[in-house]
Amino acid sequence: MKNIVNSNKNHRHSGLKCAVAILLGYVITVILPGCSKVLDKTDLNAFNENQVFNDSLLARGYVDYIYDQNSPGWPSGDWLKVTDEIAGETPYFDGSLQVGKVADYGTSTDANTVWGKFRTINQFIEKMDKSTLSPAYKARLVAQVKFFRAYRYFELIKLYGGVPILLNVQDGIGQAAKDASELPRNKTSECVAQIVKDLDDAIAGLPGKWDDGDDWGRITSGAAAALKGRVLLYWASPQFNPNDLQDRWKAAYDANKQAMDLLTANGYGLNPDFQNMWFKEVDNPEAVWSVGYNNQTADQLKKNDGWDNSTRPAYLGTGGGSNQPVWQIVNAFPMKDGKKIDDPTGEFTYNPQLFYKNRDPRFDATIAYNGCTWSINGNEKYRLWTYFVGSKSAEPKSSSSTGFYCRKAIDPKVGISDVQFVGTDWMEIRFAEVVLNLAESAIGINKLPEGYEGIEQIRERAGIEAGSDGLYGLKSGMDRTELFKAALYERQIEFAFEGKRYWDMRRWKLFEPTLNGTSRTGVKISLNTSLISGPDMEAQRDTMDLDELYTKYFTFKNQDLDTKFLINWQSNYYFFPLPQQAIDNDPLLLQTKGWNDGTFDPLQ
Repeated sequence: MKNIVNSNKNHRHSGLKCAVAILLGYVITVILPGCSKVLDKTDLNAFNENQVFNDSLLARGYVDYIYDQNSPGWPSGDWLKVTDEIAGETPYFDGSLQVGKVADYGTSTDANTVWGKFRTINQFIEKMDKSTLSPAYKARLVAQVKFFRAYRYFELIKLYGGVPILLNVQDGIGQAAKDASELPRNKTSECVAQIVKDLDDAIAGLPGKWDDGDDWGRITSGAAAALKGRVLLYWASPQFNPNDLQDRWKAAYDANKQAMDLLTANGYGLNPDFQNMWFKEVDNPEAVWSVGYNNQTADQLKKNDGWDNSTRPAYLGTGGGSNQPVWQIVNAFPMKDGKKIDDPTGEFTYNPQLFYKNRDPRFDATIAYNGCTWSINGNEKYRLWTYFVGSKSAEPKSSSSTGFYCRKAIDPKVGISDVQFVGTDWMEIRFAEVVLNLAESAIGINKLPEGYEGIEQIRERAGIEAGSDGLYGLKSGMDRTELFKAALYERQIEFAFEGKRYWDMRRWKLFEPTLNGTSRTGVKISLNTSLISGPDMEAQRDTMDLDELYTKYFTFKNQDLDTKFLINWQSNYYFFPLPQQAIDNDPLLLQTKGWNDGTFDPLQ
């Protein structure tokens, strides 16, 4: 299974790799490449369910398959474009979203759809109840599987609100079975309660840390608690909690406090190296829930992360140089005293011509800009150039459309030929998120000093100056509303390009007040050839002072990236419609309010 890794540092993620194909009915085909030679002597196509669910290795292989089916990965697609981090055409921002566009709900029981995944999960839980394996072993496997059932339901309610709760395997043959499979949508509150129950079971049944190196990457009790904290923080946020019910904030606080206590007791914490934490796999204190990738090249075990190669400049890899930061996120980073660039109380004065100077250290760890020194492809002194000479870019391949590249989690050591096989692991939940989830929920119940403390911890790790007041650039005496904004701002910077911004804007309903009516922009940096020619610049630029280059030789021009529309997020997008095919398949399903005369209220 490709998400569970061993501790062999020379052959990353080369431990147990299992795929279990679940067939409707009772026959299960098991494929276990790379497992023991004893199994290699067996006809693996002939296993029946008694063998699978009563054999410790095969049962574990089934669980590994569930990991592989359900684990999230590096961010990509629309949920990155629907932010103020990168640009791109999307119906979510041009106001043209139609019923059926958001297809995460699924309309079939194929193993790769969400309902097929639920069937796989529920089948394992049911079969373990009658398994002859030891109770302790079964309990630990089931705890992991319940975690993923909770995660799968959470991913649905974030988009749609309440969905049918299905906790058993349905029959697939006959009219009676079809009739029984027609289920109404449960209330969102009922779904949240079921998610919390599954996660509580996972917390109780999982270790705080796995002792065997081959279990690196498996879910721990702390990871389950952290997901519970995330779920209840969403449930307390304005998307789901427009009336600001305090019991929800209290539940979120308690859950995140439990996660913090479990994690710290087991050695988790902030990695002191913000920039390079992605490249520390074993014993990385930041990695609360980590999904493993590998650098294998040409066999069935290959699982490369894709993010690195697609994100770096095209000529420094084999990808396309996507995920380019827009000017809005470039300007969002504070100065190194923690003050925003337009804050008159700051120690440092922001100069848009020298935008890179005196910024929060996370700026240089996240944004690659024209003239910056970027340790990449094994060259610690490489300088990136994205300027234009007339209409010709200084980049040897396709140029950046924004003037910038994202450098977060880009491995500095791999060479060009190996970039396509990078195996950097994905941290779905970092310890920093637990810190900020706890801080935000503390603010929610008016524990404002605790909210301050959490934000300050993140800023201290980032390298922001403490200042004479020890507040790391935070305004003193903020009230609840101001401190909420400060917490969300910290998340915007800390988790930039990690796929979190969209969900934060969604749960806080920030799209209309923040982005509507605007266009995301980039910059075109041009060389003033009347002062220095193109060839002369190429010969000198790597040794020239960057401030001098920007002051004397470069000119800026902002350019709109959303040329066909101004951002027009609609208020009904906070809860998406179910696909019409799903409603046709199940007439008991009600459409979401705000879509085609829908009557289902996702706030209940």
